Amino acid sequence: MRMFGFQRYGGPEVMEHLEQEDPTPGPGQVLVRMTAAGVNPADIKVRNGLRTGRIPVRFPMALGREAAGVVLGTGPDVTGFAPGERVFGATAAGTGALASHVLLDASGTARIPDGVTEEQACCIPVAAGTAYDALDELSLPAGATVLMLGAGGGVGTCVCGLARDRDLRVLGVASESKRDVVTGLGAVHVAKGPGWTGRVRDLAPEGVDAVIDAVGGQALAEAAPLLHRPDALRSIADVPGAEALGGSGVTRRRTTAVFTEVAALVAAGWFAPVVTGRFRLVEAERAVAAVETGHAAGKIVVLA
Repeated sequence: MRMFGFQRYGGPEVMEHLEQEDPTPGPGQVLVRMTAAGVNPADIKVRNGLRTGRIPVRFPMALGREAAGVVLGTGPDVTGFAPGERVFGATAAGTGALASHVLLDASGTARIPDGVTEEQACCIPVAAGTAYDALDELSLPAGATVLMLGAGGGVGTCVCGLARDRDLRVLGVASESKRDVVTGLGAVHVAKGPGWTGRVRDLAPEGVDAVIDAVGGQALAEAAPLLHRPDALRSIADVPGAEALGGSGVTRRRTTAVFTEVAALVAAGWFAPVVTGRFRLVEAERAVAAVETGHAAGKIVVLA
């Protein structure tokens, strides 16, 4: 199989195109012919060695942790998926998504419903799934106001989109270049930069009901005083910082049931991942670079 991955930890220089034997699905695994895969900031951290002990890595390993494709086979204990079916999911432990053949974790694999493309489906396991889990954890009533830090990125755009299904108001902090993306999802754009908290206060004089953070650091610290309750803070970028402020990270549920629920929202037209960059597997390094610079809006995907 063809794959774009790494054989040691490091920066962009360790990434390379490799030829490996086609994988065989083991227990709890689904083998798919990849048609689309998502690239996320966390993939960069895995490659850099910043997720050791949390995310298993087996060299050589493809980058990426979410993919969609066509079922080629399943492990001996896996039922419910047949060859030829369109599916998407989270990659099996120690494996990656930027490859012609991908092993998915069967417990986090779901069928792609009619009306949903593989490109859309591959964005669900990481970005959309994280956004969905964060909103579920917060369990906000209709009409509540959510402050999204990093609203123009993969998770941020998904929060903006999914919030509409829950009748939530989103104030999305993002660069001016991402204004149209944020407002196109029904959120109120708040320009990042000096004075951004004052702009939030103008829009929500009594404060906000929740903060979802995809930035961390100083921005997270500045957002905390805007909250009604400190425990309504969730961060995917700076969990220690969130905990110090009374909040927490997001507990991920990478399950077939959750992924099926999110895919159903896409199929029903309530939500669609925002894909702004598409690259073929042969040019995967460009896809990773687009994410690593931090300038990309929405999602970046790699197509077979």
